[in-house]
Amino acid sequence: MEDFKVIDNYLMVKMPEEIDHHKAAYISEYADKYILKDTVENVVFDFEDTRFMDSSGIGIIVGRYRKISCFGGKVFAIHADRQIKRILHISGLHKILEIME
Repeated sequence: MEDFKVIDNYLMVKMPEEIDHHKAAYISEYADKYILKDTVENVVFDFEDTRFMDSSGIGIIVGRYRKISCFGGKVFAIHADRQIKRILHISGLHKILEIME
């Protein structure tokens, strides 16, 4: 699956153009498999292609944060546009996730 890549100890998750309930279940399931089986210490969500995210996208991030933080890991967001950054701030996710410029 090219949407998920492990680079060093980082799980890179390429987020889709639109994140809705159906895609969220799939992304969460696959990300968890990587978090639990590989030597993944951190999760990076790449929002480069993402134009829309509803509350299920927030759920993806919170769920992965809960899992990875048990192991002392961190969660990052990269390539988030103004709209996605706004959602991350309004939802309070910026407190648990590092938003990289």
